[in-house]
Amino acid sequence: MSEADAPRNPLEALLLEFHEGRLEPEDFARRLIDEQVFMPVRDDKRQIAGFQSSTLADPLVLELDAGQRVLVLFSEPGRAGDFLAHFPGYGGGMLVEFAWVLRRMAADLSISINPDQTPGYDLDPEMIAMLAGLLPEENQ
Repeated sequence: MSEADAPRNPLEALLLEFHEGRLEPEDFARRLIDEQVFMPVRDDKRQIAGFQSSTLADPLVLELDAGQRVLVLFSEPGRAGDFLAHFPGYGGGMLVEFAWVLRRMAADLSISINPDQTPGYDLDPEMIAMLAGLLPEENQ
């Protein structure tokens, strides 16, 4: 494993543990829900350096050739830079719990965590539905 691939946080350690087969899928799913992710969002035109003034975040969602839509997430902001360089207007983002994302996303989306990187992981809509089913009741 190169230094670039070494885990930088608990989410990356979890992804590597799962990729190496040291974790059962059910355990991976339960632990993933509690982890924090970085969600790139479209820059606010009236932005004050790093401050998102809008209450409606516009996350980076890619449309693939087959019509599948993919929500792009990262394990930490430092993993996003090279990828986001190809998507002008997405210079910032939010650190949120993965459970928060699951509760707010459309049912037909896939998720890619750290696209084209190690550690990374892709989740299809069926896997996301299974994860959403594991979520505890949200406190009002």
